[in-house]
Amino acid sequence: MIEQPPTATTHFGFREVPAGEKRRLVGQVFSSVARRYDLMNDLMSLGVHRVWKRYFVATCQVKPGDRVLDLAGGTGDIAALLHARVGERGATVLGDINGDMLRVGRDRLTDRGLVRGLQYVQCNAEALPFPDASFDLVTIAFGLRNVTDKDAALREMHRVLRVGGQARVLEFSEVRAEWFRPLYDFHSFQVLPRLGQLFAGDADSYRYLAESIRRHPPQEELKAMMAAAGFARCGYRNLSAGIVAVHTGYKV
Repeated sequence: MIEQPPTATTHFGFREVPAGEKRRLVGQVFSSVARRYDLMNDLMSLGVHRVWKRYFVATCQVKPGDRVLDLAGGTGDIAALLHARVGERGATVLGDINGDMLRVGRDRLTDRGLVRGLQYVQCNAEALPFPDASFDLVTIAFGLRNVTDKDAALREMHRVLRVGGQARVLEFSEVRAEWFRPLYDFHSFQVLPRLGQLFAGDADSYRYLAESIRRHPPQEELKAMMAAAGFARCGYRNLSAGIVAVHTGYKV
């Protein structure tokens, strides 16, 4: 009898699932929350996520005419900010694996009159459908923790960057202040699911999102992963005591 190799597993929140299942499960989460995603972000962070995103883009290495890619671009917050930086002479590509999120983002940006210089691509961050050296900047905000193979996604971000280009990751990270952690855990595991049930009719999705934050690599580990993917001059800056961190790497 031939012994079968063990099935590769990965985490979906605090659960271990077959690696091939995570993409489907994450897709269900974001299809469920797509229409209420921005409202829930405001409620969960008391609006602070908008400040984090503005800082993230304001400190990017980007100029008018550049070509930029925002992965896991969702409802278009980062893409809109990047579009304002590169202008209509540049190109802003909003990529997301989830069609429901991508449609919400496209519709919202179109409703704001943002059309020229914007493109929308449904794509998997682990296997990007772009040639090598296609972009001056690649960003991913609050999306890397939902990717099944984060190392593959980081390698793809490196591949599609031009030499001298910058990759930026904005993601929840490890809170630094010990005294704050119990409050943060209470908010994450008690308040967020209740907000999800009340305003989005979906407590489970927001419980998963809270759990996924705890399973995401902390600051130093993610920095090392970016270096292993080929990035140079890797570093990070904590925001809000490490609730989130901005990671940066360059292609040389």
